[in-house]
Amino acid sequence: MANGFIDKARILVRAGAGGGGAVAFHREKYVAAGGPDGGDGGRGGDIVLKVDGHMSTLMDFRYKRKYVASNGLPGQGNRKSGKDGEALSIRVPRGTVVRDAETGEIICDMAGQDSFVLCRGGRGGWGNQHFATPTRQVPHFAKAGLPGQERDVILELKLLADVGLVGFPNVGKSTLLSVVTRAQPKIANYHFTTLSPNLGVVALEEGTSFVLADIPGIIEGAAEGAGLGHDFLRHIDRCRLLIHLVDVSGSEGRDPVEDLEAINAELAEYSPELAQRPMIVAGNKVDIAPDREGLERLKAHVEARGLRFFELSAAAHQGTRELMYAAAAMLQELPPITVYEPTYVDRPKEVDMSEPPTIEVIDGTWVVDGPWLRQLMANVNFGDYESRNWFDRQLRQSGLFARLEEMGIQDGDIICLYNLEFEYQR
Repeated sequence: MANGFIDKARILVRAGAGGGGAVAFHREKYVAAGGPDGGDGGRGGDIVLKVDGHMSTLMDFRYKRKYVASNGLPGQGNRKSGKDGEALSIRVPRGTVVRDAETGEIICDMAGQDSFVLCRGGRGGWGNQHFATPTRQVPHFAKAGLPGQERDVILELKLLADVGLVGFPNVGKSTLLSVVTRAQPKIANYHFTTLSPNLGVVALEEGTSFVLADIPGIIEGAAEGAGLGHDFLRHIDRCRLLIHLVDVSGSEGRDPVEDLEAINAELAEYSPELAQRPMIVAGNKVDIAPDREGLERLKAHVEARGLRFFELSAAAHQGTRELMYAAAAMLQELPPITVYEPTYVDRPKEVDMSEPPTIEVIDGTWVVDGPWLRQLMANVNFGDYESRNWFDRQLRQSGLFARLEEMGIQDGDIICLYNLEFEYQR
């Protein structure tokens, strides 16, 4: 946008990889046979989203699109673990909805929380101290760390306003906002004055207040992308109540009833649920209308649909307080601002298993290693039965077990996959 307002961005985020475990043995004077004492690798840093109350746009993501947390450090001898990688915090405005870029599913809504771990760092690899057994007292191997999670996400800002002002361009929405709140939007007599949503707080005598948003003027065809298109319609999504402002002065040469229905049609095209949102209709610019014919037709049309109607002149401060009191009263009966529930399912990602892993027999243990295996294990929750079964199927489909059998593995032999050891069973 010309004024730099950014309300949607796509970024790639990657948590840090875990550090590798160490192969080391205790060395001390007069101690003939020190055991293995290789330390574990540090855990990779997380990617954490944090709400910043001073941010109002996603401008920070206009040029920087990739965010990577630091890796964990490798382990050392004397059982010293590597340092964990530092978490990377990404600041976002409150009201940011985070979606998976591929599926469009909602991962989280930052309207209802102050922080969220978007990607978890990879586990550090075990040092050789973990692989010592009564029959394998001198393990000469350790494990590499696992990669961190990676996501391609879309950040979408939806304003946190109780009431949204909608209507054609130049019907007086910015003027009304400036009169009933302390907001200072730019106001001029031409179309699309407002290129970014403006927010203001309406404070009434009884201590009641609510947030009012001036949504940029909608034109016919906006739902298909005409004019500003969907860019700002999304900001009405959270509004509990809509105030539909209609110009009844005839100064633009349009019919007020047709204007009302045209905007309502655009709202319904964008979101049928949004079209059912509670609405107040206000006929504006009554002070410069040559007669009341258009006003009366609009009033009759609105009341026939069961909606409340107010007449006002925002510029002359006429009828504005009555409208705000009516809005405040309706809000008392409406549910709170919508916080979107996550719909994202963390499915294991497809892994390219075309490159065969390396297999070594070390101290009687079948040690399996390979980049795709690390990626595969990073996607598995070993505390979940279904996830473990999925992991077993993936290993069999990769041909790993067939290769092990060709190399002579026997039932009961130990297989070591990073931080996982188990007995082989045909």
